[in-house]
Amino acid sequence: MSQISRRGLLKSGAAAGVLAMTGLPLRAQAKKGGRLRAGLNGANTSDSFDGRTHSDIFMIACSLGAVFDCLTEVGADGALKGELAESWEATPDAKTWTFNLRQGVTFHNGKPFGADDVLESLAMHTAEGSKSAAQPIVAAISEMKKITDHQVQFTLSAGNADFPYLMSDYHILMYPAGMIEEAIAKGIGTGLYETVSFDPGVRFVGKRVASHYKDGTAGWFDELEYIAINDSTARMNALMTGQVDTVNRIDFKTEPLMKANPMIVIQEVTGNQHYTFPMLTKVAPFDDVNVRRALKYGINRQELVDKILQGHGLAANDTPIGPANQYYHKDIEPLTYDLDKAKFYLKEAGLTSLDVDLSVSDAAFNGAVDGAQLYQASAKGAGININVVQEPADGYWSNVWLKKPFCASYFSGRATEDWMFATAYEAGVPWNDTQWDHPRFQELLLSARAELDTNKRREQYHEMQQILRDDGGAIIPMFANYVQALSTKIGHDETVGNLWQMDNGRMAERWWMA
Repeated sequence: MSQISRRGLLKSGAAAGVLAMTGLPLRAQAKKGGRLRAGLNGANTSDSFDGRTHSDIFMIACSLGAVFDCLTEVGADGALKGELAESWEATPDAKTWTFNLRQGVTFHNGKPFGADDVLESLAMHTAEGSKSAAQPIVAAISEMKKITDHQVQFTLSAGNADFPYLMSDYHILMYPAGMIEEAIAKGIGTGLYETVSFDPGVRFVGKRVASHYKDGTAGWFDELEYIAINDSTARMNALMTGQVDTVNRIDFKTEPLMKANPMIVIQEVTGNQHYTFPMLTKVAPFDDVNVRRALKYGINRQELVDKILQGHGLAANDTPIGPANQYYHKDIEPLTYDLDKAKFYLKEAGLTSLDVDLSVSDAAFNGAVDGAQLYQASAKGAGININVVQEPADGYWSNVWLKKPFCASYFSGRATEDWMFATAYEAGVPWNDTQWDHPRFQELLLSARAELDTNKRREQYHEMQQILRDDGGAIIPMFANYVQALSTKIGHDETVGNLWQMDNGRMAERWWMA
């Protein structure tokens, strides 16, 4: 086997958002103490510590860098490093992977961490009835076995050069074997912070454990308090009035007020986050590719970037592979706003007009309702009549997404192309929110996954992006920068992670009181 160190894998382009923020201390000045109060959206009354169900920032932040750990971690700089795994090695075909686990780690209830915990934590994602978004990742493992108490081996059904990256997925948290249900109920992990209280959809409170393997490198706060504030206006007000120290997803309407406040810093990072309008392609009329193409040409993408993102992003072409990915197809022909082409494809579908419902809520993304109304206005000239249905924010992800034929959604993007495609575009996976299944795309997905030649991989991923642009079921009009805000009382490294919001969701371990 070839030895692959924690940073030995190819550094993906998904990595680092580098910020030049004067006055903010760097890691050398990090200090212990204080309570981080964060106002976050994405909370629901159905939230739990079951990683299989996590889909938005509130529970991601409660887990990553807080209560739980994964086997690997994508650092703020985009490099892959070990978390509960210290190192890993693979056979030349990238089909068999051996992970060497960190020793001396205990769960918050005192149970030592080891190989049995890894096997049970992964097995839960493929258990009967599981709807985990990580199901396709774990299902690709044909055999898992314990070599020693601190070494596990995975044999994949096909080679995957990105496999160690996948072990950092925020769904694949490590739980104590034999007591997973209790750990989910009480929030018991190996993370830097143990659960003090958790009121789903309302609040999480955690306190720093006395000792941890990350001591001296992470976990500076004494306490955490994450407050669910789904309403954008209320969330911005909470920061401006000093009720919280940081907020995610700033409301661009109040951005000038926040910039004028000397106690607030706006933090903007370019990543692969994208806002979408997925169509269920097995439901009429979206089962007709010509209808989908008409809808693709009926949306004014740049208008959405200008008015919804206020310029904090760029127009997209219905592919989730973004500017921070290694194989981003930056030269793909743009999908321009073209009512003549929209009319042409309606005619190809045998239609002179089209009436569709579009279910939206700002729970999907800030400005989703306004964005849908702009889409409604832009498409009307082609005979496309979009009825915007405003859905309740609470329960949006369980009652609307994956259920309504045409809705608003978003994805954070992923560090590698295969990770993104396997999450939401592989046929039959739980988060394939368009139910799209294209034979050539699926063929390329499996081929590129095992391909170790960079040039061949690039060609395959570029072709896949072209197929999505032309035939896919998701309208992806824009890539959105992560724009969050924090008090000048909070310090952080110069480099902030851009894989997910809030420093890859790990502000609890990476930030400190300045």
